[in-house]
Amino acid sequence: MSKNIELWVNRKDFRSTQIVTTDIPAPISGEIVVAIDKFGLTANNVSYAVSGDMIGYWGYFPATDDWGKVCVWGCANVIESNCEGIAIGERLWGFYPMASHVLLTPGNIRTDQFTDVTSYRQTLPELYNFYRRTDFEPDAVRQFENERCLLVPLFTTSFVIYDYLIYNDLFSADQIVIGSVSSKTGLGLAKMLHNDPNISAKIVGITSAGNNGFVEQLACCDQVITYGNEEELDKSLPSAYIDMSGNTGLTKRLHTLLGDNMVESAMVGATHWDKGGKQETLPGAKPKFFFAPGHIGTRDKEWGQGATMRKGMEQGLIVAAQIKELMHIHWVQSAEELEQTWLNMLDNKINPSQGLMVSLLSDE
Repeated sequence: MSKNIELWVNRKDFRSTQIVTTDIPAPISGEIVVAIDKFGLTANNVSYAVSGDMIGYWGYFPATDDWGKVCVWGCANVIESNCEGIAIGERLWGFYPMASHVLLTPGNIRTDQFTDVTSYRQTLPELYNFYRRTDFEPDAVRQFENERCLLVPLFTTSFVIYDYLIYNDLFSADQIVIGSVSSKTGLGLAKMLHNDPNISAKIVGITSAGNNGFVEQLACCDQVITYGNEEELDKSLPSAYIDMSGNTGLTKRLHTLLGDNMVESAMVGATHWDKGGKQETLPGAKPKFFFAPGHIGTRDKEWGQGATMRKGMEQGLIVAAQIKELMHIHWVQSAEELEQTWLNMLDNKINPSQGLMVSLLSDE
């Protein structure tokens, strides 16, 4: 393939996109060029767009004017290297744009990983600058490439939320309510809570009627409630709400129902990104944005640098293996198909049992 193909998204109107074709960049001293042969696409990537300015996701691979490159997790091969210590042909896993190729600047090079030290990335959350050199990893890890692109980043976030709850003794909650539990991060959290024999709190998942069957198959919730039936929630129990949906109307309903029994309300995702907005003052605990890098920093001070992400990846692989048979991979192999798939993702038209893998290298 002689060209680099990217999908750009308008930062002010996520349904406005453009396919951009340019020459494959040439690496200067210290840089490498990688060909991205696969990346996962999930509702989490919509969340990256929604919080792109607040967290800085638009800054990892800048575009121009009002346009941005949505970040994804994927695998790539080094096709050109002007960096000592990184060889052509190496396999990498990490953070990329929705594209066929990208330039990286490796630094802090170790046998197992390196950090991208491109100047404009240094002010952004550090954890997204690490790239794993997978040729040096065990076969037991390398065999899960698709799951790693699709699920492990999300399940790592699931682990960080799970650990946040553990770290805070569940905020003394007897009920954990997960909004949009059919999202990958939501179901990962439910699985980890369910797998922990020390957790006796009731696990409640909220999802759409169409996704109810899939959530029931996962067998990780004590109760599944469909949207519109929130009255079924046990309002007598102190509850911690983990919001994967970004639906402020749902948050208001739950806070109103639970009142002072809403002891924690953490906003994580944005599967219902178009139903967001400024939240008014509500009964119970004040809703707050969950900033995963902040909790990771807290835990790494106790466990050592990188330990939280390592634990999260380990737990993510366990959960990925547990649900592998329920996940069906669908390949997207052109920029035009990716464009339509992105719109379907925005409109919540993707079946939660479907794992979307993308490769633009075949798009001639």
